[in-house]
Amino acid sequence: MSDRPVLHVKGRVLTGPEDVRDELWVVDGRVSHDRPAGARDVRTVEGWALPGLVDAHCHVGLGPDGPVDAETAEKQALTDREAGTLLIRDAGSPSDTRWVDDREDLPKIVRAGRHIARTRRYIRNFAHEIEPEDLVAYVAQEARRGDGWVKLVGDWIDRDLGDLAPSWPRDAVQAAIAEAHRLGARVTAHCFAEDSLQDLVEAGIDCIEHATGLTEELIPLFAARGVAIVPTLVNIATFPRLAAGGDARFPRWSAHMRRLHERRYDTVRSAYDAGIPVYVGTDAGGSLAHGLVAGEVAELVTAGIPAVDALAATSWAARAWLGRPGLEEGAPADLVVYESDPRADVRVLASPRRVVLNGRIVE
Repeated sequence: MSDRPVLHVKGRVLTGPEDVRDELWVVDGRVSHDRPAGARDVRTVEGWALPGLVDAHCHVGLGPDGPVDAETAEKQALTDREAGTLLIRDAGSPSDTRWVDDREDLPKIVRAGRHIARTRRYIRNFAHEIEPEDLVAYVAQEARRGDGWVKLVGDWIDRDLGDLAPSWPRDAVQAAIAEAHRLGARVTAHCFAEDSLQDLVEAGIDCIEHATGLTEELIPLFAARGVAIVPTLVNIATFPRLAAGGDARFPRWSAHMRRLHERRYDTVRSAYDAGIPVYVGTDAGGSLAHGLVAGEVAELVTAGIPAVDALAATSWAARAWLGRPGLEEGAPADLVVYESDPRADVRVLASPRRVVLNGRIVE
C-alpha cells in the first residue's frame, strides 16, 4: 500500500442509475468495494457520489483567437475540474495538450486532434483548412494524433450563398470516414444545419455535434445507424446573439440560426424519444467559458430528457461510450460527491461537495 491516504466514501455511491451502494474505498488511487485490511490514515468523505463527470465536447488549449499557451490551457482544465468534469472529449484543438497526461491533478482528455475544415469555411486559426482532395490524408493524420476520434467541420456559412451549407461532397466524407475507421478512430462532425446530415450519416459517421438541423425525416436514419448527438445547448443559447450580428450582411443565415435556436429543445427531445444516444457537451473553449457541465445537464432536462438519463449522459453512459471506466472495482478513483441525490434534482451538480481525482481529494 502506498503512502497516499485511504479514502472511505460513505453515504450513497451511484455506480449506475439504479445501482446504489453504501460505500466504497479508495486504495492506491483506485476503487475498491471491499474494506482494505489493515488500512491506516483513513480519510472519510460523505455524501452522494458519482463517477467523475464527462464533458464530451470541450476544447482545452483553444481560445477566441486560436491556440493558447500552456498556462491558459491549465486554467481551463482546472476550471473544468472544479466543476466536477474529470473526463473530457476534446472535440478539436490546435494546441498540443499531451503534457496534461502527465498531471494527476488535471482531468483526463480523450483527444480528437485538430478540427478539419474547408478552406475559409470556419473560425480563423482553429482548424486545418483544406480542400476535399486532401480530406482522407488529413483525417488519417489526425486519427494517428488523436485518442480514437477525428473532428470534421461538416457545415459552415458559405458567404456566396449567404447561409449555412455543407463543407464536403459525399464521396470525400465517405472515403475519409472509411479511412478513420480503418485506423481505429471514430469520426464526429460539427453540424448546425440540415443539409449535411444525411450524407454524413450514410457515409458512416459516429457522432454529430450540435445537431440543431436534425429533422423528423432524419431522426429514423440516426436511430437506425446508432449515430450519437452532443447537443451543446449552452452553446446553442448564443445563436440569437450571433444572428443579430449577421442581420445586415447575411440575413438569410441569421434567420436560419434563429429557427434552429427556436426549435432546439424539440429537436433534442425528439432525438431522445427515438432512441438516439445523447451525451453532455458544453463546447467550452473558443468563446465559451469552461466549467459549464452542470448547466448543460440542466438544459437537457429543460428539453424534456428525464433527469436520470440526463445524468447518465454525463456520467455512466458517457464514460461507457468513450471506453472509460466508472466506479467499478480497480478503476481509477475519479468521482464527485454531492450534498444530495442528483437524480432527484440535477441542479445539485453545480455545487460539488468534494472532487476526487486519481484517488486524491481536490482541495
